[in-house]
Amino acid sequence: MVTKADTFRALHRGRLPDDPLVLPGPWDAASARALADAGFPALAVPSAGVAASLGHADGETPPEEMFAAVARIARAVDVPVSADVEDGYGLPPKELVERLLEAGAVGCNLEDSHRNSGRNSGRYSGKDSDGGVLKDAHAHADWLAEVRSAAADQLFVNARIDTFLRGESDPARAIERAALYVEAGADCVYPIGAPVAVLPLLRSGTRAPVNVLARIDEGPSPAELGELGATRVTFGPGLQRRATAAAAEIAARMR
Repeated sequence: MVTKADTFRALHRGRLPDDPLVLPGPWDAASARALADAGFPALAVPSAGVAASLGHADGETPPEEMFAAVARIARAVDVPVSADVEDGYGLPPKELVERLLEAGAVGCNLEDSHRNSGRNSGRYSGKDSDGGVLKDAHAHADWLAEVRSAAADQLFVNARIDTFLRGESDPARAIERAALYVEAGADCVYPIGAPVAVLPLLRSGTRAPVNVLARIDEGPSPAELGELGATRVTFGPGLQRRATAAAAEIAARMR
């Protein structure tokens, strides 16, 4: 039996350079239905988009609210859904995997930096600032290996690499982390914030699909990013922010 996880994993294989997998980011059930109806084969839920839709700042969504939001989205569509669950909220790997599967997700983003010690044992204080530090790469790789072991083939693990976000501009540092995470069982790596100019280097130095963040209204198109090395392209909370801005413009005209 072919599962949604199998389907999602297969979407990353055999991509032509100018045809990366494009995964838009829904933030609720209605936006998920609209994107699925538009023909996208899978969706990637952004934590920042969900946070905004629930009235939280980015990084301050309580875990139970995030998993509930992912579940509503996954129930609303027939296509595979991957979810950004930040740094895992301090949950043990087995519990994290169980909660993702219960929510109906077939994939997840997991960050390799943290903001403070507010997250532990699944209790998240919601007090994090935006500044953060990279986790020890070897320790994080060990943790990813535990996630992979608990998930088996039921989850597609996208290992986010935060070196560029945390002030490390040398692409070699991202490539080193990518190697560790792929060895640990990550299906894909996500060097978020990587400059476009270094994408070919990241692609050539990485033995896994590469996720690249795109902007809706500026920068290279998904096809152009694919030619530079992106296997898949996501947009983070870009769609949610665009929709919110459109609603504000409409509201202004209604007064």
